[in-house]
Amino acid sequence: MTTHVLSDTGVMLDRSIKHVTRSLDTIITVTIMPIAFLLLFRYVFGGAIQANTDNYVNYLMPGILLIAIASGISYTGFRLFTDMKSGIFERFHSMPIARSSVLWGHVLTSLVSNAISVAVIIGVGLAIGFRSSAGLLAWLAVAGMLTLFTLALTWLAVIPGLTASTPDGASAFSYPLIFLPFISSAFVPTETMPGPVRAFAEHQPVTAIVNAIRALFEQQPVGNDIWIALAWCAGILVIAYALAMAAYRRKIT
Repeated sequence: MTTHVLSDTGVMLDRSIKHVTRSLDTIITVTIMPIAFLLLFRYVFGGAIQANTDNYVNYLMPGILLIAIASGISYTGFRLFTDMKSGIFERFHSMPIARSSVLWGHVLTSLVSNAISVAVIIGVGLAIGFRSSAGLLAWLAVAGMLTLFTLALTWLAVIPGLTASTPDGASAFSYPLIFLPFISSAFVPTETMPGPVRAFAEHQPVTAIVNAIRALFEQQPVGNDIWIALAWCAGILVIAYALAMAAYRRKIT
């Protein structure tokens, strides 16, 4: 049974990846905005921002990566919505395949496409001064954190992909997620923010994730941030997965 599910998921992944590679403009679009933010804060705003660091690009990079992922997952919702409206789901369900493989194909495609976007952005960051003293284990920890964050947001994207009535509705939910890093420690220390804004910034998931990734890049102690970040990502993932599967069952019954 497990082998059957894995093979079916592989087929669905291959199908979805082919759609992405035939439309590379989606990956280009996803990377353009975060790169634009990176360049804007590096060369326009960076000189005026006091972040208590000698290399502001290093300070920026974790938040820019999260913005890229939040932007990328909107395409998961859009592709899923397109499949639902085209009737291809009904065709798949008439075949002897594992039903969960249809969703997992889209989810794994999101992981692959976002990994490419993250790699491109890190490459641009290196070109404009990003440097990290992190060792292999720290880089693997960063990769794991970003993967878990991507997986959590992707399952969140599946919900509007299954339930939205328009293409814009399937992808628009990601806009608040894209701007959430701006009210966090991604660009400035939270200590510089006024009281209510600071309270929100310090207790929302992006701040813990950004702080944990930044500490890993700089080989600094991560403290409680990594556990808070993992708890947020795992909690969002569990809830989003449950809601997405409930919505999927309603669609296919």
